[in-house]
Formats: sequence, C-alpha cells, structure tokens
Amino acid sequence: MPGVNSSASSSAAAAGSAPRVSAFIPEGTRDVLPPEWAQREAIRAQLSGLFSRWGYRGVEVPALEYASAHHPQDAVAFKLIDSGGQVLSLRSEFTTAVGRLVRTRYPHGPFPLRLQYSGRLWLRAQNSELGRLREFNQLGVELIGVESARSDAELLHLAAAALREVGVGAALEVGYPGFVDAVLEDAGLHGAARAALHDAIDRKSGADVDLLCGQFGLGSETRRTLHALTDLYGGPEVLDAAQALAQGTRAHEAVAHLRRVAALYAGPLLFDLGVSRRYDYYTGLTFRAYAPGLNQPVLGGGRYALEGGLPGAGFALGLERLMRALAGDLPPEPELVLALDLAAAEAARAQGLHAELAWTDDRADLQAFSAARGIRRWAYTDGGTLIFQPATEVTL
Repeated sequence: MPGVNSSASSSAAAAGSAPRVSAFIPEGTRDVLPPEWAQREAIRAQLSGLFSRWGYRGVEVPALEYASAHHPQDAVAFKLIDSGGQVLSLRSEFTTAVGRLVRTRYPHGPFPLRLQYSGRLWLRAQNSELGRLREFNQLGVELIGVESARSDAELLHLAAAALREVGVGAALEVGYPGFVDAVLEDAGLHGAARAALHDAIDRKSGADVDLLCGQFGLGSETRRTLHALTDLYGGPEVLDAAQALAQGTRAHEAVAHLRRVAALYAGPLLFDLGVSRRYDYYTGLTFRAYAPGLNQPVLGGGRYALEGGLPGAGFALGLERLMRALAGDLPPEPELVLALDLAAAEAARAQGLHAELAWTDDRADLQAFSAARGIRRWAYTDGGTLIFQPATEVTL
C-alpha cells in the first residue's frame, strides 16, 4: 500500500498494540465512532429544526459538480474524470452549489428565498483554517434575493440563536472587507500595491505594512492610515474610528450600513474592520464567531452576489468545530439496557431508554457483553410486566 510503512504496522501488531489508524485512512480524514456520531447528529437535528422554525427550507445539492476555473475553491478541489471524459470535482463549499440551484430551480423566486443545507465537503489541500481536515461537515443557511440592513441583521440574530441552541458561548465579530478596499482606493492605491496591502492588513501585520509602504514609496500619512486599519477591532467605538478614516462615498456608506445593522441587531457585537479576506468576493458585511479555546471560527458567513448579480447572504457552521467547542459539555446519552425479549425491548424504548436485544440465552456471554458495553441493567417481561434487574444479578 503506497505511503504505508508495512514493517512498522507488522511490528505494532506483533507487540500486541493497536495499529495506527492513520496508516489505513487518507491524511486529513477521520473515523467517527458511535458516541460522537450520536452527539453530532443531535446537534445537526437541533440546528436544522431551528432553521426550519425561522422559515429556512432544506435543500440537498450533489456532491459531484462540474469543475470550473471560476469556482472560488477550484484550486483546492478534488478533481476526477468520468467515463465520458468530463472533468468533475467534489463539492468544496455550499454557497456556489446553492446559487446554481437557485438560478435553475427558482429563477423567479419568490424572493426572499430562505434555504438551509447540511452535508460533507472535501478539499484536496489541507487548510489550517479548517483544522487540517480534508473531509468535513457543514450546515448553514442562505438568504437570497434581498439586500438590506434588516436582512443582514436577521442573519446575525439567527447566527446568535444557533449558537445558543447548541450551548456554544461565542461572540459575533462583524467585518466589512469592502471598507478596507474603499480606504485603499481613497488613498490612491491600485493594482499590486492594493492587493498586497489587503493581505497584510487582513493579517494585521504592521511589519508587512511598513515593508510594503517602503516598497511602493507611500508617504507617512498613508502609512498612518494603513496602520490605523489594522487596529480597527473592538466594540461600537470602532465605528467612530472607522468614520474618521472614511474619505470617499464607499467608505462612508460602509460605516453607515454597519451602524444600521448594529442598531437593528441591538445586541453585543465586536467589530473587526481590518478584515480584508476575499474582499473581491464579499459585497457587504461578513461575520464569524469564535468559541473559547479554539483559534478557528465555529461559524462564518457574509454577503455576496450570485452569478448574474442576484444578492445573497448566509453563514455556515462547522460540525467538527462545534463538537470541539462542546467537548466536556455534551449531555449524557440515554441509559442503554439489554432486553432479553422483544416485548421488553419495546417497553423499555417506550420509556425513553435505549435497548439492545439479546442474541443468545447464554448468560455468561450476555454478562461479558454487558460489562464490555457498560450496560448496567437487563430488562425482561414476566406476565406482561416489564422488569429491570442489575446485569450482575439476573437469575433466569
């Protein structure tokens, strides 16, 4: 098997230790065992139910897509060729796929169109932002066909509700990549200088800002403005600082829009107006949420334009990241009992218990299995009555 050290695996087996799982599955993928699977699917059901109550209807899009150089994730997507020679790719993000669905299935709305989705994504290149996973799960929503402060505030409210629903304490951080671009434009920056400074400002690298200012011969006033952009992080006072930097119409309109959204949301928000990532993709505000102890956002989204110019906005939550954020805080699973007959299994399940059905009458086998599975009680029926006894004390 390519990439597997056979002798190391054999030595581990000979020594009686379990073989390394990573030797048998591709890097960037992982197995999900029953406890985590159950908790993850419970979270998925909670969030899907919440989105439905807000009017977001579910859709499913194919995992296989036509490969396109115009796709935002084309450079990192898995590619394959079908039997007819067509180049396909595995789904690498949902917004583009949902946009295609809207154009072809709902060309005339009715708008606004509220949709939700859930499923797996795949990336050929491991990305540190995604925790080094190349196969992962997301669920999210898209609000398509409207563009207003009220629709942006709706998504912030729904994002906050989603985090509360699953018990994740995370603050919402709001950005506006177009604000940085507008300030750079007002400073007379274009082409390579503008693109390079976008990257440096987004990384909040004052050293790179200084280096680029020297490289492109920028004056001291422009240098001060660029450094001020990297510091635009905090509460509502950030909007006042951003207003002071705004010169042209675009920059003023961005700040005014953020003020309207903040007033409609009327809850705590952090502002990061130095965010400049994918400024050429996002057409308005962006937002994300970080949970304590994680250096990657558990939620992220923003406003964009679909192919053809139809406005849209949405957000996605990473299920693997939510699981990490909730580690140690997840509710216990329902008690599992071993039912000795079918009637007992059905009666126990009716009481909200989980019940596995005995496959043999051999008491020793059943007790060994119960000990290994952590089953503390057996259930059986006697004259139509459901009876529970400790697994170690059953005498039948």
